[in-house]
Amino acid sequence: MSAPDDLASRECVPCKGGVPPLRGAELQALHARLGSAWSVVGEHHLEREYRFRNFREALAFVNRIGELAEAQNHHPDLHLAWGRVRVTIWTHKIDGLTESDFVFAAKCDRLHEPAAAG
Repeated sequence: MSAPDDLASRECVPCKGGVPPLRGAELQALHARLGSAWSVVGEHHLEREYRFRNFREALAFVNRIGELAEAQNHHPDLHLAWGRVRVTIWTHKIDGLTESDFVFAAKCDRLHEPAAAG
């Protein structure tokens, strides 16, 4: 169960542009809250690979992320393969990371929790 103030309980806020992408200490602080399963790549995007027992489970997870993406209006890049899904997230409007990217990543982790699959 998640704490009330955790990232996954927040909503993604659409970026209207004109704001700088996160860098340095602010980016590192959000990454620490998200956890080490996610990588920050070049201070530009987040990336994580999830593992599954088979293709069907991986595909079902991709579909859950797709529903989440539509609901949050925040659309990651997804790579589906047998037994794994790689999720890559960044805010295209500013070509970098915003707090909403970390919120979306945390929501993906919540979808991956065993209770979410059943």
